[in-house]
Amino acid sequence: MPQDASPPYANQSFQASLSAGAAGLPASSGGADDGMVSGIRSVLAECGGLAVDAGTLSLTDDLYAAGLTSHGCVGLMLGLEEEFDVEFPEKLLNRRTFESIAAIRDAVRGLVDGGAA
Repeated sequence: MPQDASPPYANQSFQASLSAGAAGLPASSGGADDGMVSGIRSVLAECGGLAVDAGTLSLTDDLYAAGLTSHGCVGLMLGLEEEFDVEFPEKLLNRRTFESIAAIRDAVRGLVDGGAA
């Protein structure tokens, strides 16, 4: 990718959090991964309709147990597509893709990297 190319993220606030999250952090902290998780938590809080605060969930907590419904899952998917400028292919539209923040992160990372996760 050319140096002057923009990152593939539509949402400017995510770009800023990605840059801020990666700057000056030890390698073990996750860097860019922390920015992605932060973006996912933000979308989850806004679009997921959870019964709990998305900020209190661990990466592996069951989002369905936390109140994610099929309707909330659709809103979450649409919000993630906008936040990360990706499109979820049909093969990822299943319960397992949205079962936890870690599962969402892995799917989004695969889509951002140009694959189909």
